[in-house]
Amino acid sequence: MTEWIKTTIESMGYIGIALLMFLENLFPPIPSELIMPLAGYTANLPDTKLSVAGVFSAGLFGSVLGALIWYYPGKFLGENRLKVWADRYGKWITVTSKDITKSKHWFDKQGNKAVLLGRLVPGIRTLISIPAGLSNMPLPSFIFYTTVGSAVWVGLLTYSGYILGSQYELVDKYLAPVSKIVLAVILLAFLVLVLKRTHKRRRR
Repeated sequence: MTEWIKTTIESMGYIGIALLMFLENLFPPIPSELIMPLAGYTANLPDTKLSVAGVFSAGLFGSVLGALIWYYPGKFLGENRLKVWADRYGKWITVTSKDITKSKHWFDKQGNKAVLLGRLVPGIRTLISIPAGLSNMPLPSFIFYTTVGSAVWVGLLTYSGYILGSQYELVDKYLAPVSKIVLAVILLAFLVLVLKRTHKRRRR
């Protein structure tokens, strides 16, 4: 996959970066943790035509556009039909009805900030658009929080690749366990919040 990503960036430039980040939202197995560091590294090569600002902008554009693709099915299809679709076809993009249920529960508890935080966590980045659509989150708000969260994520990956140079693959290597820890902390915080609210209701 690394060679395919590298070839796409080298042959298509900014359009290739935007396309890859767009596809990353549709097919989670395509990792942004590899796309953007590689693009950042490419921007640091002596004979490159790419700039760091251009790489960042292209990646951000593709990421936000890809997030919109998942927002609209949630908005117009509804939860039940989406779950049926996920159980039937979701294996091709590693999305299940259980994933949709979990992401919706988290969104219901966190509200708009779930979109912002979700864009920073691999595994949730794609799915968080679905409950936003299901909950009829206003499109301007969705785009705003998605853009802010994506900008932080894309900027971090791009700059890391630019600084690390040929060692850009270390970003994916070290970010993977960190991402799992962040996700675990978020889930733990969510569980604690639910338990506290349940306890308060029982006391009442």
